[in-house]
Amino acid sequence: MVLIRHGESEFNKQDRFTGLKNPPLTATGIQEAIAVGHTLRNRGFDCDIAFTSKLKRAQQTLFLILKELHTASTPIFEDAALNERDYGELAGLTRTAAADRWGAARVQLWRRSYDIAPPGGESLAMTAARTLPFFERNILPLLTEGRRVLVVAHGNSLRSIVMSLDRRTPDEIVNISFATGTILIYRLIGLDQILERIEIPPLG
Repeated sequence: MVLIRHGESEFNKQDRFTGLKNPPLTATGIQEAIAVGHTLRNRGFDCDIAFTSKLKRAQQTLFLILKELHTASTPIFEDAALNERDYGELAGLTRTAAADRWGAARVQLWRRSYDIAPPGGESLAMTAARTLPFFERNILPLLTEGRRVLVVAHGNSLRSIVMSLDRRTPDEIVNISFATGTILIYRLIGLDQILERIEIPPLG
């Protein structure tokens, strides 16, 4: 199974909280997605089935990866359970603007707490509550069948999955982040034993 954080979006470039906002990839994000595809192809990864969110930046990234893998016929499933964490009233604001409005300490608390949500938004715990059941119900069974699965999602929905796979505590996972274009490769035996875990940072 391969987990990918989408390429850089326009809001990433502008240092804005994105959440459920739907900006496209930047030129850099497009190149990050293509680089992911090159890397996976060079490693001999064949994709049997792919999952992504309902958000444009993840869908664009997946399309570009599959194009590089020459697997245009791969079945793709899109689901809101893989969407990014809802940042509520923070969405669309730069980190500076958010700090000016609520104070830097409070904004940092919302960003790095597991179970404290920003106004009108989701905590990481709430994100995990929708992401993990979907992962366990729809993706894990495919791995037991030997299917090669590609998941292109977002920083916080991926953190939820990684927390489960790597057996991380909530206190640990809040301090783990993935840059855009990061590749996580898992080789599993059954559902409860990781044979290999490879993390490849963005290239270039």
